[in-house]
Parts: sequence; C-alpha cells; structure tokens
Amino acid sequence: MDKEAQRAHHDLGGASKFMCEPVDIEPHGLTAFDREVDALRQVLAVKKLGSVDELRRGIEAIPEADYHRLSYYQRWIRSITDNLLRHGVITEDELRAALESV
Repeated sequence: MDKEAQRAHHDLGGASKFMCEPVDIEPHGLTAFDREVDALRQVLAVKKLGSVDELRRGIEAIPEADYHRLSYYQRWIRSITDNLLRHGVITEDELRAALESV
C-alpha cells in the first residue's frame, strides 16, 4: 500500500487527487451560522462540556461521504451534537424535537 492509500478520508493535505484544485486564499467573512456554531463550542468548553480534542475526534469520525458533503462549520455542529448525545447532555428525543421546531 502506498502512503496515500493509508490516509484517513479527512487527511487531505498534499493528497494528489486534491492538488489540481486551487486553494481559495481570498479573505471571507463568517456567516451567522458559522459564528453561532463557534460561540456554542466556546460556551460548551467553558462549561467543561466539550473540548477541542473531542471536536476534532468527532469531525474525523464523520463518514467520508458526509465529511465531503458538509461545510467546515457543519462538520463542527455534527461533532458537537454527537458529543452531546454521547455524554448524555441531550437525548435523541430532545434533539429530534428541537429540529422539528425549527
């Protein structure tokens, strides 16, 4: 197996299949959603309900098809949600009810 075949799907740095895509280096603003997700992560960290390491591990655990479909902050909110469910901070019923009310 070559080195690229051993990579996890989230490890894209220097991967030849992505080298032909230009990197967007233009400054861009965050959306309201992006800011809210970041604020939520910060609040959860202060309350000791989530760490950056948990966030990263959760993002890396997202299945490949979902990982590539989701935006950067959508990956964050998926990881945050999965961690809150795993730690019993929220239940699946509570999550479902909250999503239905949106």
